Amino acid sequence: MSHPLHVETTRIDDITPFLAHVDPRDPLLFVRRGDGIAGIGEALRLEFRGEARMREAAEAWRGIAAAATVVDEVRLAGTGLVAFGSFAFADESDDVSVLIVPRVVVGRCAGVDWITRVDGADVGERTSLGAEVHVEFAEPAFTAAAYAGAVHDAVAAIESGELSKVVLARPLDAALPDDADLRRVARDLAFAYPDTYTFAVDGLIGSSPETLIRSESGELSARVLAGSMGRGIDAASDAANALELATSQKDLDEHAFALSSILLSLERHAIEVTTAERPFTLRLPNVWHLATDVRGRLADGASALDLIDSLHPTAAVAGTPTPAALAVIARLEPFDRGRYAGPVGWVGADGDGEWAIALRCAQVTRAADGADGRVRAYAGAGIVAESVASREVAETTMKFMPMADALG
Repeated sequence: MSHPLHVETTRIDDITPFLAHVDPRDPLLFVRRGDGIAGIGEALRLEFRGEARMREAAEAWRGIAAAATVVDEVRLAGTGLVAFGSFAFADESDDVSVLIVPRVVVGRCAGVDWITRVDGADVGERTSLGAEVHVEFAEPAFTAAAYAGAVHDAVAAIESGELSKVVLARPLDAALPDDADLRRVARDLAFAYPDTYTFAVDGLIGSSPETLIRSESGELSARVLAGSMGRGIDAASDAANALELATSQKDLDEHAFALSSILLSLERHAIEVTTAERPFTLRLPNVWHLATDVRGRLADGASALDLIDSLHPTAAVAGTPTPAALAVIARLEPFDRGRYAGPVGWVGADGDGEWAIALRCAQVTRAADGADGRVRAYAGAGIVAESVASREVAETTMKFMPMADALG
């Protein structure tokens, strides 16, 4: 960074639609239920790798925020100086983790619209969304049959006592036309899944139902999801599926592992932590989930980046115990997850922020020479002792639906 940032947030009458302002090839976006923020351009980009990537990001961000001059007349979540971020799942991943401060941020919260300019940058012209994006996904070498074999191996590892739960994922690949307008993909995701976080950060795009952590004025909240079942074909079968999920010991056990890992990680940072006694069934357009909301108060002044460093990876995306689960993932998944299942979200100058787990997503890689790029979608399932390989394949197929639908 050549100089401290000067940041100014002002209220405006209306900034919608957000997507008309952002880069069609590489949008910056984090929205839910019509509220959120979108970024234009890059005033600052920070990159991190390795085991300390989130700790290094937290430290770097404290320095940037302390040096910045911030004038914020709105003072809502997402105003003032903010950075969008996306972090790799694994310590040894080849994918870079990023914090990006846009030149301009447009946002909406609780009916209030605003614009944030860094060093006086201009918002630029609105542009119409391009044509719908259509791609043809195909299985890589790690096919559905190979994934089923990995599930069998994972169950064997669980039965031998190596671990209690592991989350295994598989990818689908497709070519992406160079002129593909990713704003169209983000719009379709946000419309189809309004109760999830629709995000686009450095080519990672998706709609996640899982809140890793939200920090605002000392209040913390998270939403734990683990245990899934498809929606029914009519009202009766849909209700039966929800009831089956709510009473499934296999899914309740899987959920308990995920909740326990969140609570344990929050112990060092939070007080007055509360949860419900039993999970509730969360209805999404294509799936039922077991869900538990967690709330607490921040006790040690940790920033949102400090919190994601403590929380990641949760049992919901890795397994239990975590070190054993990560070893099994490395052994059974013959690919780099990249930033799939890592934290994605934003952080403000005061350390507050909102972070989801990057699920129901795809990573876009653009070709440097104008040729077609690449898009890789991911889906995973929690494996416990009672898991059946065919059902886990079906669950991952179901979880590919949001990206498969949005991409054609």
